[in-house]
This record gives sequence, structure tokens and C-alpha cells, in this order.
Amino acid sequence: MPMRGGWLPAGRAAGGGARPAERLLRSRSGRGVAALCAGSLPALAFPAPSLWWVAYVTLVPWLLLIRSAGTDRRAAVDGWLGGTGFVLAVHHWLMPSLHVFILVLAALLGLLWAPWGLLVARLLGGSPSVRRSVAAVAVVPSGWLMIELVRSWEGLGGPWGLLGASQWEVPPALRVASVGGVWLVSLGVVAANTAVVLLIGVPAARTGAVACLVAGALGVGATALWAPRAEETGTVRIAVVQPGVVEGPGSIDRRFARGEELTRGLAGRGVDLVVWGESSVAVDLARSPRTAHRLAALSRLVGAEVLVNMDARRTDGPGRAGIFKSAVLVGPDGPTGDRYDKMRLVPFGEYVPARALLGWATSVGKAAGEDRLRGSEPVVMDLRGGLRVGPLVCFETAFPDMSRQLTEDGAQVLVAQSSTSTFQHSWAPEQHASLGALRAAESGRPMVHATLTGVSAVYGPGGERLGAPLGTDASEARVYDVPLARGSTLYVRLGAWPVYGALVVLAVFFGAAGIRSVRTLAPPRPGPPARRAGGSPGRPQR
Repeated sequence: MPMRGGWLPAGRAAGGGARPAERLLRSRSGRGVAALCAGSLPALAFPAPSLWWVAYVTLVPWLLLIRSAGTDRRAAVDGWLGGTGFVLAVHHWLMPSLHVFILVLAALLGLLWAPWGLLVARLLGGSPSVRRSVAAVAVVPSGWLMIELVRSWEGLGGPWGLLGASQWEVPPALRVASVGGVWLVSLGVVAANTAVVLLIGVPAARTGAVACLVAGALGVGATALWAPRAEETGTVRIAVVQPGVVEGPGSIDRRFARGEELTRGLAGRGVDLVVWGESSVAVDLARSPRTAHRLAALSRLVGAEVLVNMDARRTDGPGRAGIFKSAVLVGPDGPTGDRYDKMRLVPFGEYVPARALLGWATSVGKAAGEDRLRGSEPVVMDLRGGLRVGPLVCFETAFPDMSRQLTEDGAQVLVAQSSTSTFQHSWAPEQHASLGALRAAESGRPMVHATLTGVSAVYGPGGERLGAPLGTDASEARVYDVPLARGSTLYVRLGAWPVYGALVVLAVFFGAAGIRSVRTLAPPRPGPPARRAGGSPGRPQR
């Protein structure tokens, strides 16, 4: 169905004298390539490029393209292809594992942006009124947030690459995250892009666009100054042990030995906790007393518990036999009994969704040959010195609700154990480490991100980085003085309230659009009969 307004300048619709760019966008293939490229641009804001500032303008080419669609179908296709480009660009490092299957996944996930394309075209297409333009600054970001919400479901890949996460190193954005989580940051980024489109393409709405940008800047400034802050209450010393890349025959045993060696070097340094990375122990400690004794000896030597991560086959009750990934606390006398089993698993990496239907993915990539088993509940571990630690495993740091729950349960420090060695020379390690800044800022609790092969990093209660990270070429143990904090951020108190706010905005917008449609379609009410000249209504003159 054609939309109001076209995308070609007047006088060029017939094709004569069109510029090369216009001819390119007229062709179906040319426009499709343009949409794919435009959708991929926001990836530059994420690590490793980390050009955080471009996030506020990288949606502009995509929005302008959709604005010029001319038809609903073309707008939906522009949204779909742009979304496909976005997923491919942000997750391109999965290519060695998923091979051609990543194209299928990207195309399927890209469909989430098709309705958003329609929404953008309806609000920004043609010659929008000032009222409609200003409404777009609220409605377009709300539509984007619904996409982020849906794809945050674990089965669709989880909340990796949320647009707000690109602002992980920007202090004002971290303060905004403490109020409304990464969700509120995403809303702000998309709103800024929408306002820029109005400045460029809708002259009549420029005053309103500037007002929106100024209001947004003032809101961020006010949040940075007045939003509640967690109160620091002291420090603890936490050591991160990163053995580095160990390959070849016997790599599992040699990596464990390297972890032991690095941990012994911490003796006498007054640490309160030692953290090893994901899959740092390849056996079930309950069935391998020798390994448990070696870890207990390390705890006695350094004078602190050691938090390791088991990736092993275990029986956990009737019908619960299989491979678990578990954070296990080991003290001077062996495992303390504190154990957390990973709850949210990586699709295709640790399990295959709908294996009966999608099991063929194991033949074209490195998808899991056997599904891992899940834990049932979060765990807060109590250390001997009274410190309370909330563990997360790898992929789980992408989920804002998990760190929020641990904070509500009393965790003083969030600890993530990870391993991205499969993607060692890609953007993945830096992207993963950056998530810790958002989780720390949201919860008002420090976050320790410990990996086997880098990037390991530690963040303070406000999301600020503490000390230097351990890169992908490092094999060492590093001690961090980590500030503790008490009190709750607004995000911990209120949860994902921006998501509900976005739902209200969309409900009001579609409700108003529905009312206008009903009024337009309703037949006109008959008026009183016309009075005829020289006679009464309805009666001719005699």
C-alpha cells in the first residue's frame, strides 16, 4: 500500500536526470545492499572499535533510507535487511563456529526490524507534520526497545549487542544506566538519532528536534548529578588468575597447572578472594579428591578462598545426569559446599534449541554435540571474612535482570567467570568484558570479570574500570583493590521500567491511530434537509 509522500524529488520520478545515488536506490538489489550496510554501521560503536560517539548518528542513514521507502512493503524490507546487517555486524565473530548458519540466524532475527521499518516510515515518511515529527522522537525509540526486549530472550541469542551497551565507557551514560538500566540508555541513543534525522530531513520540525536534543542533554546532566549513588563502605582485595592460551596435547592439565603456578605467586599479598575463569576445572571435584586437595592447598597458601569453575559431567539427582558448568568455592578444607550451576546457556554453543529440528547445525559448525544442563536458581556465596559474592557464568553477564537479582539477594560483589578462547582474535573478548561496566553501574555493585584467556577486567560500583585489564595475550595473576558499596540504585529498586514506559508510548500511539482510522472510515452524519428557495424544507412551493 503506498504511503504518503515519495522518496524521489519532484520532477525526477520518471527517471530522467536522476543522480547515481537515486538510480541505485530505485533498484531492488541496490537498495537491499544499502539497507544491509546502513544497518551494520552501529557495530562500530561497540568494542573492539569502541567508537562510542558514533552510536548517536549511525542509525541516521538507515532511518533516512526507510523514510524514503515510498511503500509499506519497501519500508518493511528496509527494516528487515537493515536488522540482518546489524545482527551480522555485531555478531560476525560467530562465523567460525556457525559458518553459513549465521546467515540464516541473522535473516531470521532481522525480521524483528520489519515492523519497526513500517513504524519509522509511518512517522517520518513523506512530509510529516511538526506534531508527528516530535512524536517520532518517543515512538521510534520505543519500537526499537521492543525489538531489544524480544531478542533478549535466551532462545533468540540473548541481549548481546543492545545499543545502549555501546556506551559502557561513558560516565554520564553509566549514570543513566543506574536509573533505568541499559534499556534507558538504548532509548536515549535511538531518540538522538531520530532527532538528527528530523534536523536533516524535515525543515519544519527542526525547532522541535533541537528542543528534544536539548531536553535529552539536560535530562542526562540532571541524572548524572542527582541520581542516587551507592555509598562506598570499604575495599577488598580480589585476585584474577588468567592462565592464557594453552594449546596442544594435554592442554587441560597444563592450563590447570599454570593456574596453580599463578595462584601460588599470590601468597603473602593479602587477597580476600581468588577467581579463576570459566571451565578452569575439567573434573567434578566431588569425584576427584586429588584435584580438590590441590585447590584446598592453594587456598591455605594464599589465605583466601578460590572460586573455580567446573565444566564436568555430574549427577544431580534422579534424571539429572549430564554436563554442568558450575562456579564452586574452595576453602582451606576443600569445597565449601557453595556451588552455582549456570542457568542460562549459550544457544548452539552449549545447547541446540529445538535439537530435533535444528540439530543439523552441528554438521556445519561447532554447535554443541550434547546439551548442557541448567541450574535452577541464583546463589549468593558467603566467604569466611563475611564478604558475599554473586557468581555469574559467561553469557549470563549479558542479562541485566540476573545481576539485579543477585544484588537484591545481598551480593556485595558480582563475579563473572568466562572463556572466549574460541573467539580469541575477534571482537568478542572485548565486547564481553565491556558488559561488566553496565552490570556494575546498574546494580551499584563492583563487577569482577575473570577469564581463561582474556579480556579480564574489574569495574567499580559506578561502572568505572579499576586498574588495567588483562588482555588476550596475558598469562598472569593480578590483584585489584575493589571498593564495596551499599544502597540501591533506582534500577535495582524499579527494574526495567523504561520497557514498560515504551509499551505505554506505543499503546497510546496505536490507540490514537486506531481512533483516527475509525473516524476517517465512519460515514458522514446526515445534516438537516436543505431549505428550498421560496418553500419550506422538503416541501416544494405551490
